Amino acid sequence: MELPIKILIYIHAFLGGLGLVSGLVGIVVKKGEPIHKKSGKTFSYSIAISALISVFIARMPNHENLFLFLIGIFTIYLVLAGNRALTLKDQAKMKADWIDIAISSTMLMASLFMIAIAVVNQFQHKGDNVLYALFGGLGMFLSVRDFQTFSTFQKQKNKWLKNHLGRMIGALIASITAFLVAGLHIHTTIVWILPTILGILYIIFWNNKLKKSVDMKSLVE
Repeated sequence: MELPIKILIYIHAFLGGLGLVSGLVGIVVKKGEPIHKKSGKTFSYSIAISALISVFIARMPNHENLFLFLIGIFTIYLVLAGNRALTLKDQAKMKADWIDIAISSTMLMASLFMIAIAVVNQFQHKGDNVLYALFGGLGMFLSVRDFQTFSTFQKQKNKWLKNHLGRMIGALIASITAFLVAGLHIHTTIVWILPTILGILYIIFWNNKLKKSVDMKSLVE
């Protein structure tokens, strides 16, 4: 059984590395250009499959890791939700369908589970309660925000773009964190938290940039 798992780990690492490189390319090139779209597709498929493999491995005997299992679900959610947001730029689809609801509902349940684990670990004086609370809280915030905005895309210009940007940057943060922790074996709390902080700052920067562009456009009109 160990040999198939080892092969899966290599595939997971390769796809994770491919996703990391393509994601960084998507960051630096001009948004909307062909290279951005191609790198985005490569990133999405690579990271989603890599995360799915990690979810499977994290439940295998001698490889059980509940935290990595839940982080894998979190990463898959970010990629799926980020790509689903692109469908909302189409004027014919301005409301979430059952797929969008299922994706966000799964993330919400996983987030509540992580928060519950953090509370239990705190009372039992176990480690990892900070990480469970951090990622559980972030997942809950994003999934609840999904439900709040599903029916308001038509009223808010560029909302689909903000959602796409936020979720895809989140997935990139997850891949960078996984590289540092699993690839370089740096197991410190700051390594888990710092990429998230930098990613949030980047998202805030782009949200403000999009808001200014919408405001300028409205003034011209």
